[in-house]
Amino acid sequence: MIDVNVYPKMGTVALTPRLFMRMRGICLMKILYFAWLKEHTGHSSEELQLPDGVDTVGALIPHITKQSPGHAAALANLDAVRVAVNRVYGDLATPITNHDEVAFFPPVTGG
Repeated sequence: MIDVNVYPKMGTVALTPRLFMRMRGICLMKILYFAWLKEHTGHSSEELQLPDGVDTVGALIPHITKQSPGHAAALANLDAVRVAVNRVYGDLATPITNHDEVAFFPPVTGG
């Protein structure tokens, strides 16, 4: 931890949950929700530690849907959900780690 007595010009440091976890050597995955998925979950983003044994987007989804009825509703019809990992389109078989950013969004069409 930063000792503000050693670095007096820095002042105080806000200790966010993410910073606290990183200081402890724990990485958190960032999950983003867009459009109606955001409305169902009530969040635009969340951070979580990847559960043991979860190494793909498909394996992550059951853990997300257990968080709330809204999460379950958002991911109930996976045919209507697209995914990106680290801003690259993916699918349920896309590998993930705690260092990744996973985004869930509806299909995008042009016109």
